Amino acid sequence: MSYRQLGRRKYTVEQRRIQEAVSEILRAIGEDSSREGLRNTPERVARMYRDLFSGVGAAPEDAIDTVFEVHTQDPVLLSNLDFYSVCEHHLLPFFGEARIAYVPNGKIAGISKLARALDVAARRPQVQERLTSEVADAIFGVLQPDGVILELEAEHLCMSMRGIQRSGVRLLTSAVRGKFEHYSAGEAGLLALLHSR
Repeated sequence: MSYRQLGRRKYTVEQRRIQEAVSEILRAIGEDSSREGLRNTPERVARMYRDLFSGVGAAPEDAIDTVFEVHTQDPVLLSNLDFYSVCEHHLLPFFGEARIAYVPNGKIAGISKLARALDVAARRPQVQERLTSEVADAIFGVLQPDGVILELEAEHLCMSMRGIQRSGVRLLTSAVRGKFEHYSAGEAGLLALLHSR
């Protein structure tokens, strides 16, 4: 059994149960889980799941723990930010790129903390639409900016590998929080700046 501290509460990942479940799945599809190539697969999958789902029970806003007081209302943009998550419908990965923009209202965050908030929210069974909303809410809640825009663009292996089997298709989701009252270019100007990169 592996224990880790996430957010405010202690969570347990039951490695043995995951291993048993993976062994059962292998048997159910007609494989021999004791053959050489699969012998250690249940243990490897259990360790992988511990990492892939390390955000279960954690709050993305807790990752934004380095905040600085600044008196600027110039926009902050973070782009080309890779992320990986697992679709809760088929437990297959989806992955892509995030773009974050906000207009400070007295506070900025360490940029690695924004990436960490995205990682925390992504490392749980997820849907892209909720992931987008959760991260935007976390940034808006902690920094209380004039406004924040978050965009995620991702390919979903549940669409590429199964069902309709279309690879290269990317889903774009966005979330906007705030009123952009103190930024003269407004929401449209910040979106244009975000897409000019």
